[in-house]
Amino acid sequence: MADMTDTAAVVAHLDGMDDPRGGDLRALHDLLVENAPGLAPGLMNGDPVYGRFHYRYASGREGESAVITMRLNKNYISVYVNCVRGDGYLAEGYRERLPKASIGKSCVRFRRLSDVDTAVLAELFGEAAVTPPAGAAMD
Repeated sequence: MADMTDTAAVVAHLDGMDDPRGGDLRALHDLLVENAPGLAPGLMNGDPVYGRFHYRYASGREGESAVITMRLNKNYISVYVNCVRGDGYLAEGYRERLPKASIGKSCVRFRRLSDVDTAVLAELFGEAAVTPPAGAAMD
């Protein structure tokens, strides 16, 4: 599937999913759009993404990424929040408030949306919209 940058493409992609958890991803999409309206929706590598940016590291490596990416894995729904705050990733700061989720540096994983507090996710998405992405190019 080609990369696209618009809400209609993301909604069509989510509505066309042949997985019972597709409804959870659609609800996550709605939550993201409502709480992080500045992060433009799109598709990247077949995944719904929000807030594309160009990254460039001191090593010279550069490319395109997204502030938030949603992915439906075999056993989990993964939400990657590619933002840093202080000396850590933003998602790590929500570990205690999302106890039923498995949280890595930038990834929040859960089986079903009903397993997590959507008000806390909404807060995370809102904060991500105003927090610098990891490795964002500063021109």
